[in-house]
Amino acid sequence: MPLGDKAVLVRFADRLDMDANSAAIGFARNLQARPIPGVVEIAPNLVSVLVRYDPQRIGFASLCGELRLADRQDQGREPASSHRVEITYGGEDGPDLDAVASELGLTVSTFIKAHGAKPLSVLAVGFAPGFVYCGMHPDDLLVSRRETVRRSVPPGSILFAARQTAIAATPIPTGWAVIGRTRFINFDPAASPPTQLRAGDTIAFEAAR
Repeated sequence: MPLGDKAVLVRFADRLDMDANSAAIGFARNLQARPIPGVVEIAPNLVSVLVRYDPQRIGFASLCGELRLADRQDQGREPASSHRVEITYGGEDGPDLDAVASELGLTVSTFIKAHGAKPLSVLAVGFAPGFVYCGMHPDDLLVSRRETVRRSVPPGSILFAARQTAIAATPIPTGWAVIGRTRFINFDPAASPPTQLRAGDTIAFEAAR
């Protein structure tokens, strides 16, 4: 679907699921591996890919034709990188940890064990610089977002909601539960690329010792 006269949004589903997420990641990597002249930015999201283009170099109809061809190509997936992130759970770093465990009917220690029970996929990087969405946790770890929004949480905050864990890399407002904090910051504007994690990578969480 067109977004103004300089962008196209390619959507693979109306709601998040792992198949749609995998399709969006693979499609974006196809476009990055086989650049289309006139395309100036490729931004994958949870179930879609935003393609920004220069209309002086390629028209909308021609771009759509190229995108259809890219969608039919085998989505060769690069080997995923694996990452391990240590989390300091609870206390001042995770003020919502007790409430989350209580909502799930778990002790805090049982929740922490369940939270890091298996590696998750990096679903997308975006929303704010270096912000990472990871999922999906099993259905029995589903909690809703908070009723109130915190005006700001610090970089490294570990956020939890909707069967996902997110990592903030900059100060941001959030309605997600804050369950801990990590020293790992997925954003360095002086680095190239400025983020270490990519959509499609895997990430394992463990409690800091």
